Amino acid sequence: MRHLLSTLDLSRADALAILDTAEQMAAVGEREVKKLPALRGRTVVNLFFEDSTRTRISFEAAAKRLSADVINFSAKGSSVSKGESLKDTAQTLAAIGADAVVIRHGSSGAPARLATSGWIDAAVLNAGDGTHEHPTQALLDAFTMRRHWARLHGTDSAGTDLAGMKVVIVGDVLHSRVARSDLWLLRTLGAEVTLVAPPTLLPFGVESWPCTVSYDLDEALAARPDAVMMLRVQGERMHSAFFPSVREYSRRWGLDDVRLDRLDALGLEDTIIMHPGPMNRGLEISARAADSPRSTILDQVSNGVSVRMAALYLLLSGESSSERTLQEQKR
Repeated sequence: MRHLLSTLDLSRADALAILDTAEQMAAVGEREVKKLPALRGRTVVNLFFEDSTRTRISFEAAAKRLSADVINFSAKGSSVSKGESLKDTAQTLAAIGADAVVIRHGSSGAPARLATSGWIDAAVLNAGDGTHEHPTQALLDAFTMRRHWARLHGTDSAGTDLAGMKVVIVGDVLHSRVARSDLWLLRTLGAEVTLVAPPTLLPFGVESWPCTVSYDLDEALAARPDAVMMLRVQGERMHSAFFPSVREYSRRWGLDDVRLDRLDALGLEDTIIMHPGPMNRGLEISARAADSPRSTILDQVSNGVSVRMAALYLLLSGESSSERTLQEQKR
């Protein structure tokens, strides 16, 4: 694996390799000294053309825990704001010796362009591009689900997939790169996925996607899902009216207190609630639902560091690096 650009490109074996490596990285996070020397001497650049808090901090923490040198680059206040092109920026990063570039960009396909252009000889990790994909978010979501699924079945999560798990993804699918990455990865791992949204917030051609499509959240919950993923309503990407009002959206497609109680009434005590963040509390999810014992939202943030450590390690150390070498470094 040379780059990490899309979950659609990941085979089942690739996905499991990343998730299994993330399990080992999570164990490192439980130690008193939370560092490995695995990427000592390597340079990781966080190249963010869009605002981000969780993803940028998570990648920075992941790289530092692997002992890499980290350079944070923000488009605001840089030469990009003066008109510098992606090519010129990439060649600057190449000149300073970047080994990996974590890129978030508002244009779909920008990470792939960087990876295939020849402008830079570095591993490229897609941290979100336009409305295309966000692969490490999907991987941390799958990691969180897999741990829950394994716990329910009394098995070790390492080496297992999500076969038989029912996942409902709700909300602004049209503008969500997380929804796309989650769908491809969850299907690869064997989960059944249902997308729930108003018709105006579903992409063109969604009928051909490998999932069930519903417009009724209550109907989807009645089908007894194992995980419910609420998506943020991305108002900053909306240039027209996609639903009548905030109140109408919350009533029909929000996980409010009434629907939270309905999960208990349906006997779904093991169903977890997820959200990629940041949340619009009171819109797509109520504060009580976000803070309930069912919520894995903070677990997702924590797991994101482990998953991104795994991705950086596998890309920069090479797939031929043995598990024994990693174990030696952990000692």
